[in-house]
Amino acid sequence: MRSRWMVLAAAAAVSLGLAAPQALAPKAQASDNGIAVNAPLMGWSGWGFLQRDPSAAKFKAQVDALVSSGLSGLGYVYANMDDFWYKCPGSQGPDVDAYGRWVTDTSLFPNSGSTDGMQVLADYVHSKGLKFGLYVTPGISAQAVSKKTQIKGTSYTADQIATSNSASNFNCKGMRTIDYSKAGAQDFIDSWADEFAGWGVDYLKLDGVGPGKTSDISAWSKALAQSGRPIALNLSASLSASSGPTWSSLANSWRIDGDIGASPKGYSFPLTSWTNVSRRFDDAAVAQPNGGEGGWNDLDSFGVGNGDDDGITGPERQTNMALWALASSQYMLGADLTHLDAGDKALLTNKRLIAIDQDGIPAARVVKSGNEQVFAKREKNGTWYVGVFNTDTSASHTFSLPLAQLGLTGSAKITDMINDDKPLGTVSTYTTSVAAGGVALISAVPTSGTGGTGELVSAASGRCVDTDGGNVYFLGTKEQIWDCNGGINQEFSLTSAGELRTMGATECLDVYQGSTSPGAKVELWNCDGSSAQTWTLNSDGTIVAQKSGLCLDVVGAKTANGTGLQLWTCNGASNQKWSRAYR
Repeated sequence: MRSRWMVLAAAAAVSLGLAAPQALAPKAQASDNGIAVNAPLMGWSGWGFLQRDPSAAKFKAQVDALVSSGLSGLGYVYANMDDFWYKCPGSQGPDVDAYGRWVTDTSLFPNSGSTDGMQVLADYVHSKGLKFGLYVTPGISAQAVSKKTQIKGTSYTADQIATSNSASNFNCKGMRTIDYSKAGAQDFIDSWADEFAGWGVDYLKLDGVGPGKTSDISAWSKALAQSGRPIALNLSASLSASSGPTWSSLANSWRIDGDIGASPKGYSFPLTSWTNVSRRFDDAAVAQPNGGEGGWNDLDSFGVGNGDDDGITGPERQTNMALWALASSQYMLGADLTHLDAGDKALLTNKRLIAIDQDGIPAARVVKSGNEQVFAKREKNGTWYVGVFNTDTSASHTFSLPLAQLGLTGSAKITDMINDDKPLGTVSTYTTSVAAGGVALISAVPTSGTGGTGELVSAASGRCVDTDGGNVYFLGTKEQIWDCNGGINQEFSLTSAGELRTMGATECLDVYQGSTSPGAKVELWNCDGSSAQTWTLNSDGTIVAQKSGLCLDVVGAKTANGTGLQLWTCNGASNQKWSRAYR
């Protein structure tokens, strides 16, 4: 255990109104394939620019630019082929091989001898030190069904696993759904995943899925796991936050909105629009609890890189990048990398933005008021990252943000995270003018200690309030006592609303179902502004639930690791006394 240098009792809080994210269902255990464990993936997606007109030559040009621009050296290492890589002759569905799997369009992606054109492309990507991504949709081609193609390694055929219903394929059509209760169904997906693994695929985008396609997602997740190659699984698109626990248990990332692109079908530019960027504020806020170790919310690729062809203004491009970073979304480029705009490249290569994205802490929205939205998160070292957004695209606005509204006590040293680490002074209330459609993205470093962020230490045991499970958690996870270790799951910030925020200041100490009865369980939940999450820290060491007047208590006055917390009638016992510890 690291030594404690100060232990203080905290004072009571003054309540302020906060705009609240919605509470969601519990977060499931993240995908455990060993990919994207600590941070979301970074790279380039072919759909943003190539869209409906890819070819080997065009794709290789983007791969070359990904390297020569220096972007790959900053972590953008995935080069992902999207739709239109396979032969699609018409409504009968994609052309298939002898085992019912799509075949590469060799007029666009030529073979090299007996080596498939997709493997040729994958080999080229790997030769550049990068990783290769590919695209697929659910189901099985109607051609495979009509031809009764064999399912590799079995005696079953395609018609025995298919239904008469259509499966999603947005551009080619002609896909049929699979009945996964039928023998041979999983074997078919396994054989396809094995082929992709043999080609050298490192990332697979499964498009056209949603709550009704969970069986397809599960089948592909299992198939990739048995393929013998680490392959990240990305789900697309507009997936509901309410099913986030399902997505996070099966995949490494999932799209929570539609396409970022604003161009007419078949055209690359403009890359995006303010409408498509700004609608993601609510999506990022609502889906925030679902992102974490091994699985991340995906806001789609950036609409940044090609200057006037982006479709958004300079300040709006900063908003695009900053919101994605604060949300710890996949950081995927979508532009024509062979014609990067100099100003846009400065944003795409901003190491501070990349670090904020890669910290693995999806920010919580703490303000939504008029033209102002504020997203914030606290790092393990006590530094806060805060984005103050102006959603008015017609005029600049001045905003004032009391740092206590975040849970940062006292003053902090403020630094501009977009504009060359420009120091902005030491303040307790951050006041700034934000350009139309723009953002002020700052770091806030408390001037003393951790700015009110610290551990809650039990007087009875000397152990700390702890969120069970560490960085991988469920909303509704019990709060318990455990040996103090300085983990982010033991660090709490008291906001001016009386919340005790933890897990990067993105989740709150909560009374189960708002109960006011002695014995009510104390748990972790998404901060929602409710009275079940407001506390008063008294000078005598008690922590009192404001709704009930009951005290935070260790169940049974026990002192062992793993003992849960509850509310109980205040009685002055040591198991109801707490001190604040700052490291």
